[in-house]
Amino acid sequence: MQKELATGNIGRLLAKLAIPAVIAQVINLLYSVVDRIYIGHIPESGASALTGVGLFMPILMLINAFALLAGSGGAPRAAIAMGQKDQDRAEKIMGNCFLLLILFAIVLTVVFYVFAPQLLRLFGASEVTLPYAVEYAHVYILGIVFVLIVMGMNPFITTQGFARMSMLTTVIGAVLNIVLDPLFIFAFDMGVKGAALATVLSQAVAAVWILCFLTGKKTVLRLKKENLKLQGNIIFPCLALGISTFVMMATESLLSISFTTSLAKFGGDLAVGAMTIITSVSLLVMMPVQGICQGGQPIISYNFGAGNAVRVKKAFYLQFIVSVIYAVLFWGLLMLCPQLFAGMFTADAALAEYTAWTLRIYMAGIFAMGLQLACQQSFMALGEAKISLLLACLRKLILLIPLIFMLPLFFEDKVFAIFLAEPVSDMIAASVTTILFFMRFDRILKKGTKR
Repeated sequence: MQKELATGNIGRLLAKLAIPAVIAQVINLLYSVVDRIYIGHIPESGASALTGVGLFMPILMLINAFALLAGSGGAPRAAIAMGQKDQDRAEKIMGNCFLLLILFAIVLTVVFYVFAPQLLRLFGASEVTLPYAVEYAHVYILGIVFVLIVMGMNPFITTQGFARMSMLTTVIGAVLNIVLDPLFIFAFDMGVKGAALATVLSQAVAAVWILCFLTGKKTVLRLKKENLKLQGNIIFPCLALGISTFVMMATESLLSISFTTSLAKFGGDLAVGAMTIITSVSLLVMMPVQGICQGGQPIISYNFGAGNAVRVKKAFYLQFIVSVIYAVLFWGLLMLCPQLFAGMFTADAALAEYTAWTLRIYMAGIFAMGLQLACQQSFMALGEAKISLLLACLRKLILLIPLIFMLPLFFEDKVFAIFLAEPVSDMIAASVTTILFFMRFDRILKKGTKR
């Protein structure tokens, strides 16, 4: 596979790596989306249960952030080391990141389990929605270790060129989740607790699958006992690169809190429920584009490490074009048929109608995410940790979160103003990120070829 990364046709190589990655990302959506579809259709209590589970989103985002701190920071570093023919260092990077994930799991499980009720109230849970939120949270939190292993170690499979194996990891977990969800939620009458249990068991199976592969004979980089010892010169460069993705996900949590608390204040449970559905729909744009970039990352990182600027450019431009086309096409579909997406998640007519209206506002600038993610993820693939961190902060911390609280001061319809903050920040951040990337791209490549 390393020979193919170095000399293979870029278009075919990107398709070979990106298509399974996109499928894996889309299937990965099923972990949360299928849960919410089933929960939203629970008789009588569906709308309240869906809103309650949506309030768990900030905690879920933080869990994902810690997984990606190790995974998205370590995998590109491992690929660059492979490009430099330093197999030993690449395996040490993977081993260090795995141990870090286990340490994260221990701390996060204790903290979130103890403080879940208080946190969920802080996020905007009402007396009606809090019981559903706590039930879901307590079961899910007990499975944090599996979630971290799946999200944090799967990038190490992809970065070696085993895109199909990476996809199978997600397929196995997602299919199992789809099968178990209706069984636990409806047949065993466990409600939201059943949805969380189905997800945890699915992630546990996927985690075992990953560990079997990374300790088996087919992998290029092997997870070894001697590498399960944190070394500063190994782990700190990974954390420096992964911090941008961590900030992106952690601020996603802060962003979710900002949205839910503001919407609970001005729109009540109905507006918070609509936001739960919108968050799921937005992932239908974000995850496939991330899959495209995930497929491009090994090509860009490997050839950057090998000093082959021509192949880095070809891989980036193809990744960029495909990402933009997908985002624009999905944006058009959302603008034309918002009620189609709203109806997927709820049988409640009032919630579906409200969501269709707010969906058009929130998603008005989603086409720009093709530009944003293609450039943002390429900065990471090239090892540019500082720039990536700056851009991660720009869209959410500098623009979106302040706009959520500022725009209602200027509009009579407060809920409209809150949702309007998203497209405004999307378009500004994407413009800045794209311009900055093209200004610095050649300089980064020249720096890489001199090493």
